[in-house]
Amino acid sequence: MGLPVVLVHGLRTSRTMWRAQVEALERAGRTAHAVDLPGHGARVGEPFTFDGAVATVRQAVDDVGGRALVVGLSLGGYVAIAHAARHPEQVAGLVAASCSTRPLRPLVEGWSLAARGIVLLPDHGERLNAFMVRRFLPAPGAVDVGAGGFALLVTEDVLRQVATAAPLDDLATIEAPVWLVNGRYDHFRGDERAFLRACRHGRLVVVPGATHLVSLVAPERFTRVVLEALDEVDGTDASRVAAAAVSPDVGVRRAAS
Repeated sequence: MGLPVVLVHGLRTSRTMWRAQVEALERAGRTAHAVDLPGHGARVGEPFTFDGAVATVRQAVDDVGGRALVVGLSLGGYVAIAHAARHPEQVAGLVAASCSTRPLRPLVEGWSLAARGIVLLPDHGERLNAFMVRRFLPAPGAVDVGAGGFALLVTEDVLRQVATAAPLDDLATIEAPVWLVNGRYDHFRGDERAFLRACRHGRLVVVPGATHLVSLVAPERFTRVVLEALDEVDGTDASRVAAAAVSPDVGVRRAAS
């Protein structure tokens, strides 16, 4: 049946943003499990912590058999990178989309200031969010991203937590292959070359015409990247498992090298 896939959503959205990918993966015979992070979707009442988000991905991979291709976008990409660094035994491959910018404190503080201003609006930014969704997403993507509701009050907490992430340091420790996927017009691709250099086994995919929410703006192209990644990691992961069965300490030696 091949490796399963765990999908991790972006800030303020939920697992429903992955509908197109989940349906395509299931048609291809794959198990696809999209999660809600703390403070989002069905968990909107929970406080968001970065450790709690990583734990959510860890539990999701356990739920699908203990090893998977992990796909994350934006906030989900930062979480997925940290998860792969902390739990390498669970990750056969990593697709980190729309998260190729270092969360430097001055930048995050600027985002936080904007978020505080939006939350002070009478509707906490609901109409502004709805306008942005209609303006920048195709109709099916707008429906998918809205189906799980929007976590309008979680932004500042998320940004405070993301400021503690160290994606370049984490990428440097990841043995699994990594695909960095960015839309051509994504404002979060400013450090993509540094991110690529940090990867031990990295690839960079830039999707023409796409913006930040690349999986919603260009769902077919994004899904093709995920399927191609699966084809590659299926073979390499089978070889790794076979080698470990012959010599159980092989994985330990590689991780320590």
